[in-house]
Amino acid sequence: MNEKAAHVPERIKELREILDISALDMARDTDIPYETYNKYEKGDLDIPISVLYTIANRLGTDVTVLLTGEEARMASAAVCRKDKGVQIERYPGYEFSSLAYNFKHRTMEPLLVQLDSSKAQAAQVSHSGQEFNFVVEGQVKITVGKTEHILSAGDSIYFDARIPHCQSAVNGKAKFLTIIQE
Repeated sequence: MNEKAAHVPERIKELREILDISALDMARDTDIPYETYNKYEKGDLDIPISVLYTIANRLGTDVTVLLTGEEARMASAAVCRKDKGVQIERYPGYEFSSLAYNFKHRTMEPLLVQLDSSKAQAAQVSHSGQEFNFVVEGQVKITVGKTEHILSAGDSIYFDARIPHCQSAVNGKAKFLTIIQE
C-alpha cells in the first residue's frame, strides 16, 4: 500500500471528529456494524473501496480526500499519466489504481485493477450502482452472484453492482479496467 493510502483510517477518524460525529453514529449512518467500523477506523481491517465511497459520502467529502489527504483539483479534465494513479492494495493479490482521483465531483470511478492468481481470492462485495469491467491483460474470472464468467483480453462485462461479485486472475497475473458508477 502506498504511503498516502496507509493513512486512510486516521483521515476518516479525523474528519469524523471534526464533524462531531460519534463512531457509533457513523457506523449506523453508513449501515456498517459498529465492531467492523471500529476495525476499519483503527486500521485493523482493510476498507473495501465501496465502503470508502459510503464513508466519504457520509463525511461530505470526495473519496480522493480519504485516499490522498488532498482535495481533487480538476473540474474540466484530469490527466492521469501511466503508472501515476493513486495505487492501493486493498486485498492480497488485488491492487487498484484510481485513474481519475484528481477530478472533482466524479460520478463514476475508473480504476485499473491488477490481479495475481497466486494470492487468495477476495471475498464477494456488493455496492450501489453499476460496474463495467474490461480485461486488458491475461484472463479474469468474474463472479456475479453464483455465475462465473471467464474473460480474456478485449472482453468486457457490465453488471448490477448490488449483486455480490468478485474478480480473480486465471493462471498468473491479469489486469482489467473497472468503471464503477455509484
